[in-house]
Amino acid sequence: MSVSETAPATPALPGRQSHLAPALETCRAVRVTTVVGMEELHWSRRPRLDAPILIMAFSGWNDAGDAASGALRYLSLAWETRPFATIDPEEFFDFTESRPEVKLRKGGARTIQWPSNVFEAGIARPEGSRTGRHVVLLNGTEPQLRWRTFSEQVLAVVKELKVSLVLSIGALLADVPHRRPVRVSASAADPGLARRLGLRQNRYQGPTGIVGVLHESLAAHQVPSISLWASVPHYVAQAPSPKATQALVQQIGGLVGVPVDTSDLVLAVEEYERKIDELVAADDDAAAYVAHLEAEEEDPEEADHGQLIVDPADISADRLAEEAEEYLRDQS
Repeated sequence: MSVSETAPATPALPGRQSHLAPALETCRAVRVTTVVGMEELHWSRRPRLDAPILIMAFSGWNDAGDAASGALRYLSLAWETRPFATIDPEEFFDFTESRPEVKLRKGGARTIQWPSNVFEAGIARPEGSRTGRHVVLLNGTEPQLRWRTFSEQVLAVVKELKVSLVLSIGALLADVPHRRPVRVSASAADPGLARRLGLRQNRYQGPTGIVGVLHESLAAHQVPSISLWASVPHYVAQAPSPKATQALVQQIGGLVGVPVDTSDLVLAVEEYERKIDELVAADDDAAAYVAHLEAEEEDPEEADHGQLIVDPADISADRLAEEAEEYLRDQS
């Protein structure tokens, strides 16, 4: 739907005839059109779900080693999720920064692949079982523009599907050695919810990404949300980290109550560690630095106790959702 209006007449300058008069007369005849009511959220279908959990990850600033986006792709395959909605990229991306890519289809036909934010739905269930938990995945790309409006699109899906809990997953660069188990921390932005769930309150201050903006928006609308972050060695920042991907998948499977088979990632993790071993061994300074990090990990006084390692045996998605709902009822 569009609203059109005619440009107002331009007053003549007193005492003189402007040489711009012919151009201004032309401008007066131009009709200015403003497009309103544009829908950024496109539904292809509306799945019928029972209090689903939304798990979201965004490639870009929040995704060191492509660990979080890789984890979401792995879960999508494991749970056989199907797309049901997308967020139109036109209003949220600077295409000179996030350039669309030309792809070739079968037969040689060319197509343009735009930055995407796709919602998928499915059921997380053990192999061979017909029952499980409804899940929604948001496999996204961090936008450059209009973050608050973008958050409204995500909230529209949360409300429409009556999402019970939102889990965001991300990965950050940290001073951790590549041979040690991946540290996955859990936190909640709301201090009351963090205390209720026994999680660490997020006390980070500084630049944030779309994940931080979304959690603030969710809290403002009383939607319980939790962040999971995997630590990736900063000295291999450019390499994809299947090890962090595996850790996130395992943690999410435990929280949802449906363990996910990650055997397909085992060889990738072994190859990842082997290649980094070779790179570190070829540089004396790097070898000394990694040895220092490993010594800190083994020293309980030097280890970072500010991060909570998630134990799925102690924290389940059912408990998280129930405690969060009770906390929100108490706040009301």
